[in-house]
Amino acid sequence: MSTTTDGQAPVVLDVSGLAVDFDGAPAVRGVDFTLRRGEVLGLVGESGSGKSATALAVLGLLPADARVRGSVRLAGSGAADEGGTELVGATDRVLSSVRGRRIGMVFQDPLSAFTPVYRIGDQIAEAIRTHRDVSRERARAEAVDLLDLVGIPEPATRAQGFPHEFSGGMRQRAMIAMAVANDPDVIIADEPTTALDVTVQAQVLDVLRTAQRETGAALLLVSHDLGVIAGAADRVAVMYAGRIVETAAATELFRRPRMPYTLGLIGAVPRIDGPSDVLVPIPGAPPSAGRLPKGCAFAPRCPLAEDRCTAAEPALAAASDEGHLAACVRADEIAERGLTPAEVFPVPSIPERAASPGNLVLRITGLTKTFPVLKGTAFKRRVGSIHAVDGVDLSIRAGETLALVGESGSGKSTTLFELLNLVRPEGGDIELFGRSIDGLSKADRKALRGRVQIVFQDPMASLDPRMPVGDIVAEPLRTQGADRATVARRIPELLTQVGLEPAHATRFPHEFSGGQRQRIGIARALSVEPDLLVLDEPVSALDVSVQAGVLNLLQRLKAELGLAYLFVSHDLSVVRHIADRVSVVYLGRTVETGTAEEVFERPRHPYTQALLSAVPLPDPERERRRTRILLAGDPPSPTRRYEGCRFRSRCPVYAELGEEDRERCERDVPAGEATGHSAACHFPGRTLAVSGTSPTAAVRSHPGSPGRSRPA
Repeated sequence: MSTTTDGQAPVVLDVSGLAVDFDGAPAVRGVDFTLRRGEVLGLVGESGSGKSATALAVLGLLPADARVRGSVRLAGSGAADEGGTELVGATDRVLSSVRGRRIGMVFQDPLSAFTPVYRIGDQIAEAIRTHRDVSRERARAEAVDLLDLVGIPEPATRAQGFPHEFSGGMRQRAMIAMAVANDPDVIIADEPTTALDVTVQAQVLDVLRTAQRETGAALLLVSHDLGVIAGAADRVAVMYAGRIVETAAATELFRRPRMPYTLGLIGAVPRIDGPSDVLVPIPGAPPSAGRLPKGCAFAPRCPLAEDRCTAAEPALAAASDEGHLAACVRADEIAERGLTPAEVFPVPSIPERAASPGNLVLRITGLTKTFPVLKGTAFKRRVGSIHAVDGVDLSIRAGETLALVGESGSGKSTTLFELLNLVRPEGGDIELFGRSIDGLSKADRKALRGRVQIVFQDPMASLDPRMPVGDIVAEPLRTQGADRATVARRIPELLTQVGLEPAHATRFPHEFSGGQRQRIGIARALSVEPDLLVLDEPVSALDVSVQAGVLNLLQRLKAELGLAYLFVSHDLSVVRHIADRVSVVYLGRTVETGTAEEVFERPRHPYTQALLSAVPLPDPERERRRTRILLAGDPPSPTRRYEGCRFRSRCPVYAELGEEDRERCERDVPAGEATGHSAACHFPGRTLAVSGTSPTAAVRSHPGSPGRSRPA
């Protein structure tokens, strides 16, 4: 790679004064940054901060009502193009020649980015032939090679598949293959790991790094996940209200943030590398694009704001001699005092947890559930079964939080629905409050429904948009037969309890932010004073700052009301923060159970260890020295019954066993212990030998090589 006179790689993309308006409302306001060849720039911020609008503006992919100003200059590709190419205001012909050739794009949703009626291999081949004069056969051969590069198994066969036949992670890897098909100078990845399981996320990030290394391209990585950014980025730019408010080298920014907003983002992130503390949420909500406050846009939410903050908007100025820039008038003071998030933002008061859990609330033993696989058009016939749940065991006591974790398709949500149906399960037994749900009368079932409530993943979809908030909260009460006076008294009590105003009862769901809507959902669930609250991914759709407030609320409510939580999540950082005990499920079966401390510090099953090792940590130095276990491929199909250990096809321990021990894994179904820290593995003692230490301990002891190398 050629370098400039100062020894740095050449700039391949120069963005200056970029501004984007939608119908007069500013979404991006004067963004400046450069990308050098081989460099990774991470762009972070809350929803609505302008991250995606910035990324899409670079390639001219914004809708027709967007007004784009400023400069986006792509460096020249040779002596004949020494001056480079200006992309703002460029013609469709110029942009079409750049897209896919000089700049590759990895979109957030690969399913909508691919054309559903064309084969994956043909779509990648089309991207190649659009920009290069090669034969159809040569393009198809290159498409297969690219799928192999990004880790698609049996690439020649998979190239003949359609997008809907790929899993989410495989579609994202195929999208990366298409993005690098023409050896681009720049790769733009817009939230490439959103909605992916942690193991698939680790695979995709590894593939993205491999693709970048093979092409030597610069990478603009847009993400709201600070752990992802910490592990991948060389430099970080933090966006708020449409502009960059802090930028620095990744290590410098995470170690010494100078902007209160950056401090707030870091303080709101739950982490897996230590005991859970109270998270520090950022108060308030970001301003809407058309209603920016005078002066610093963050001032209304900033505890350090003073008169000069509202007089004029601070410029992005040098905060150190190391290229660290911050748009804050108190940046030097923050650095000198070494302020932490808890010293800047108010720390919520959370009552201490109960010393010991109470009576048994829920026990599930040997739960099974299958769904039919049907074939035919006019006459459907059953040709197989999907074994969604095939041996789940768990128990919860009063005042306790049990987290149910595992990849998508592991059976977590099906387990919840079997519990909430309150009818005899297909197999196994469910006991609620010491009583089996088998044979319940209609009256008994109604009474139990009042003691078990659920908070859904999507707070907007779970709230009726036609009903005011007061009626939404009161609905369970009315279903249980509460009188009018009780309903009128409980509504303001519940709204206050979850941090909302009683006056909000007359508003409708669309008038609230995502975090507020989730609080409404929690208030509705609490209205009938349940004993067990089922939480199905309750914070997965929320920004990290909003997520922190909801998690703190759940902790407070559990301590005050003595609730039991069944908490389903794929985010192990959140689980580490909130759970007392953890149950890990794989392909419909419980594979490990124990206290949160035992499971996170001393995982005994190789699947649990792989899950933990894949969780990103918002600390660049530690994140890049951690032990990694990348699981191969996706979980096996649940349409088959597997003899022996169903994890063995992806198990790093199985791959190192002798023939006799392998036969045991293939023949016998492993069973865990009846009590205590249990792992359904034939060789739990050998699990830790794979990486030499536990994934969580690896964060503290800094094992391994000292970070990644960059392409030369």
